[in-house]
Amino acid sequence: MSDYPQLSVNQATLREQCSLAEMVPLLARHAIHGVSVWRDKLHECGVKQGAQLLRDHNMTVTGYCVGGLLSDPDSVVFEQSLNDNRRIIEEAAEINAQCVVFLAGGLAAGVKDVDAARQRALEGLSLLIPEARAAGVVLGLEPLHPMVCASRSVLSTMKAANDWRDQLEAPDVVGIVVDTYNVWWDPDLSQEIARAGQAICAFHVADWLVDTSDLRLDRGMPGDGVIDIPRIRALVEDAGYSGRREVEIFSQDNWWRRDPDEVLEIIKARYHHSM
Repeated sequence: MSDYPQLSVNQATLREQCSLAEMVPLLARHAIHGVSVWRDKLHECGVKQGAQLLRDHNMTVTGYCVGGLLSDPDSVVFEQSLNDNRRIIEEAAEINAQCVVFLAGGLAAGVKDVDAARQRALEGLSLLIPEARAAGVVLGLEPLHPMVCASRSVLSTMKAANDWRDQLEAPDVVGIVVDTYNVWWDPDLSQEIARAGQAICAFHVADWLVDTSDLRLDRGMPGDGVIDIPRIRALVEDAGYSGRREVEIFSQDNWWRRDPDEVLEIIKARYHHSM
């Protein structure tokens, strides 16, 4: 039996070192049987081949990254994004992913109306619910840190994610992703995690480094920064979440430059006390 039964590693953590075909056997050798898959990496491998690889190594796929990005006001771009998301849902079902990680999308070039962008993304999400329900796929709303509101996601808080979920009235399809790096700062975090309850479909962990060199690509290993990750884990578990702790570290100048075995050994060492 694994000593890490609730551990998952997001492909972003070893993005520069490993393909999917390399990472899955590597995780298995380290007795880690959870992974979150990125779409470009799956396509490199081939969807059917990747799905078989994951099954052969008894992997729990904690997420498929990323869907959404539906905030563009241009009708042609919006429709293209919708169709792409429909394919993402099909692929997520093929690899038996526990959720599609849904990012709202940022502001299109020249756009300054953030409220309209939010409404557009919410509209797009609502249009995908029938396909997701038919495929048995959960769409996990992930609020991102406000620093990437313009570039990546106009959905920035747990409260907003919960509000969207309430408006959509599709509790069987729409879930919530809690990412420590993105939401640790939120003064309403405790109450909004409790509000999300069993809608929490994924829990991402990374640490915030005070002297960060890049707001997106310098995430810290759990235990190296200022986030009380065990406290947030207790909150999500008290709310009803019983899934894996998914380590997701974007780190262009540190962890992406290290030997992948070293990275995984450090993750395992931190598993019991830092996440």
